[in-house]
Amino acid sequence: MRCWSCQSEVGAADVCPSCGKVQLVAPGTTLFDVLGLPRGVDVDKAELERAYRERSLRLHPDRAGKDDPRERRLSLERTALLNEAYKTLRAPEPRAFYLLKLHGLDLLKEEARAVSIPPKVLEEVLQLREQLESARESGDDEQVSALSDRVRVQSATTLSAAQSALRRLEQAPADEAVRVEAAQALARLRYHHRFLEAAEGSDEEDS
Repeated sequence: MRCWSCQSEVGAADVCPSCGKVQLVAPGTTLFDVLGLPRGVDVDKAELERAYRERSLRLHPDRAGKDDPRERRLSLERTALLNEAYKTLRAPEPRAFYLLKLHGLDLLKEEARAVSIPPKVLEEVLQLREQLESARESGDDEQVSALSDRVRVQSATTLSAAQSALRRLEQAPADEAVRVEAAQALARLRYHHRFLEAAEGSDEEDS
């Protein structure tokens, strides 16, 4: 790509090295690219924080040419994308969902329906919800808390399984069996999240 202002070659740089103008986002740019981080399941937290701070200062709209509307607009767009990258990549769970999205399956959208969940998992989820409803109806807060703790432990195990599958998928992107394995683990994680949301909302519903 070339700079829209001085026509120098900029590649995927966010700011032109020649004239300092904020640049368009290159086609195919990932959120990892936005922060200058290597793509993968594991991210160096210190490096992520450093990259975010550095780019926040460099791309801030107040630093863009105030009499150049185009650069200010690009600065705003770049800053919004930078914030999205930081929010998505700083925690393991959204990072895992995003990596699966890069492999063509967005579980936060309609594609989630295409993931086949093993009957055993669905049965387990149904039993947990029934136990939660029973505990709420009887006003057993200790049981609600115990169920929540149990699901949190399961969530950690499920996330670890999803991360393991995603690491293998990064090494072999064409392996459909591994992609399905990662998708099923993350779909199960979504069920855990919904359960915890329901459990944590029980006090509000009862009040």
